Amino acid sequence: MDLPVMPPVKPMLAKAVRDMPDRDDIWFEPKWDGFRCIVFRDGDEIELGSRNERPLTRYFPELIEPLRRALPDRCVVDGEVVIAGSEGLDFDALLQRIHPAESRVNMLAETTPASFVAFDLLAVGDEDLRQVPFSERRARLEELLAGVDAPIHLTPGTTDRTVGADWFDRFEGAGLDGVIAKPLGDPYVEDKRTQFKVKHQRTADVVVAGYRVHKSGDGVGSLLLGLYDDDGVLHHVGVAASFKAADRPQLAVELAPLVLHDISQHPWSTWMTPSEGDGRQPGAPSRWNANKDLSWVPIRPERVAEVSYQHMQGDRFRQTTHLVRWRPDRDPTSCTYAQLEVAVPYELHEVFGA
Repeated sequence: MDLPVMPPVKPMLAKAVRDMPDRDDIWFEPKWDGFRCIVFRDGDEIELGSRNERPLTRYFPELIEPLRRALPDRCVVDGEVVIAGSEGLDFDALLQRIHPAESRVNMLAETTPASFVAFDLLAVGDEDLRQVPFSERRARLEELLAGVDAPIHLTPGTTDRTVGADWFDRFEGAGLDGVIAKPLGDPYVEDKRTQFKVKHQRTADVVVAGYRVHKSGDGVGSLLLGLYDDDGVLHHVGVAASFKAADRPQLAVELAPLVLHDISQHPWSTWMTPSEGDGRQPGAPSRWNANKDLSWVPIRPERVAEVSYQHMQGDRFRQTTHLVRWRPDRDPTSCTYAQLEVAVPYELHEVFGA
């Protein structure tokens, strides 16, 4: 492979802001909920690079031929790999694709095929476009991908802040998690947060049913969270983390009286041993780092915490939540899925075809 921009490339990033920028020089796009992916093509050779600079090529074999058909012979394109399910983007299905067995990857490529959504152009032919303003990179990308067919897509975009705000409200039901705002005059700067992202923020009251010890060995690293369903079953729905170093030991002291030494008394007793489960188990191995310690300390599910979150993926929090406050006034059994705000479904083809 011989391109003006060679792998690996650390993608340009965005910093979180509360409100959409109210400026004339901003381009708005839906924020896709998938795997960030930079596509490098040199003739028949194609490499899919991830945000952490590890190749994704082997995990999405179904994208290689469509990318050959859609892209010019020599180019570097930034975008997102997503899987569209019946109710919108399916991040859980995407996670299943990170699997060591080629046979399983190939099977999933047929049953849950991925799409690639392009949103920036880093190079074409012998040109390195990273120092070119985004407005020109976008225009060149539109020209290259005019008339492109699924599963390759060009992300919709607009300079109209009102349209961007409408997308922020309506597209969440399709699994998108906000809006990206890009200054039109900016170059492509690797690994720098010079763009902006506006994401949905909500709070929920959850049961704290366990914790993981911080990697330093000192105090609580993250809290394991649960919600009850209509049948009274407590489901593991995610974690809360990002505690200050000074607070971690004190939190362990506070939770010590609740620690269960007899695991059979815990509603998640069958999950104490890490397994190759479906990813819902607190002790299941990480798909990204098999050596990561995900062992946990069970506690009596008696404490309620209010946490902030962005959105749900299926029946669990899509990303790590943040502890807002403890809720001693709440009964743990009142922490159910019914409290959660549900986004109105929005047909995914409306997003792709916007």
